[in-house]
Amino acid sequence: MTTNFNNASKVEFDVNLSCKSCASSVEKALSEIPDIKIINIDVEKQSVVVETSLPSQAVKETIESTGKRAVLKGFGSNKIESAVAELKGEGGILGVIRFHQADKDLCVIDGTIDGLATGEHGIHIHEYGDLSEGCDSIGPHFNPMNSIHGGKEDSERHYGDLGNIFADSNGRASFRIQDNVIKVYDIIGRSLAVTADKDDLGKTEKQSSKIDGNSGKCLAAAIIARSAGLFENPKRLCQCDGISIWDETNRPASSL
Repeated sequence: MTTNFNNASKVEFDVNLSCKSCASSVEKALSEIPDIKIINIDVEKQSVVVETSLPSQAVKETIESTGKRAVLKGFGSNKIESAVAELKGEGGILGVIRFHQADKDLCVIDGTIDGLATGEHGIHIHEYGDLSEGCDSIGPHFNPMNSIHGGKEDSERHYGDLGNIFADSNGRASFRIQDNVIKVYDIIGRSLAVTADKDDLGKTEKQSSKIDGNSGKCLAAAIIARSAGLFENPKRLCQCDGISIWDETNRPASSL
């Protein structure tokens, strides 16, 4: 298997490590995945830092295969270049999507969304970060160049056109999108939405194809906000309920 570290991102997890043996088991599990490079495992700080081109959810699941609990704490290099959107929508849809400006021409979008129907769903950045009326108040796709709707790889597209994500038979979509158009500083304060249907990428004769990819109703939306980068989120106790971050992992994984 070819190891792929092109456009890899550093990801920081808090892990409830209690001994060197625990750290060794986590190290062994991670080292068996070719697309994960271990940067540091610190028992005292209960911290695991890796570099990977995989979705962060895949790394989390690898760590937790050892019986430990893992919580993603930082993504990318610093908060100026990182953002996050926390989705909540109808039918129990929950998701966390992170954005990192890897360089001036590359934004990495890493996310997990639960509660979707199996299959493909469109995902887009919208003009407004206004959830006062849910999906009805987020406006059209982010489109500063007044272009027609297209696919992520098209020369003409909305800036907010990110294509499709795929939900498995359990309703979970874990994804890592690399985009050469959007910039984190342009999208903070706007919104991210996932749709009921597949985005046709502007390639069909449907009336709405060149507007929104004929991707159906918006299922859930979230405001895109600044987030912590590596080593910028030391919290291990939730201020809202006083329980540890690892006990909070009893909730759906994408809600963390």
